[in-house]
Amino acid sequence: QVQLVESGGGLVQAGGSLRLSCAASGSTYRINAMGWFRQAPGKQRELVAIRRTDTSTLYADSVKGRFTIFGDNAKNTVSLQMSSLEPEDTGVYYCNADVRGGGFYWGQGTQVTVSS
Repeated sequence: QVQLVESGGGLVQAGGSLRLSCAASGSTYRINAMGWFRQAPGKQRELVAIRRTDTSTLYADSVKGRFTIFGDNAKNTVSLQMSSLEPEDTGVYYCNADVRGGGFYWGQGTQVTVSS
């Protein structure tokens, strides 16, 4: 089992910045990648960014150039620095861990609201 605890989020005006952080505990040796997904009201959960343990990263096209994912393998943490936020970035952001042997773990989610 892997437990994920998120922090950050909140309300910000368009053009502003926020940082989300996530810390993993439990069977962290099984983690292949950690990342962030988001879900807007009435929409499906979607990938935002992923950071693999080899430090490679993947971003959704909609956030490239605005969001940066970074982390620390030794501390089992991942953070998402979000800049130039747009109202379309509003949603619940979920930390995710992809583990060896298959399966995903999710955090409880944190709300991000961008006002226009």
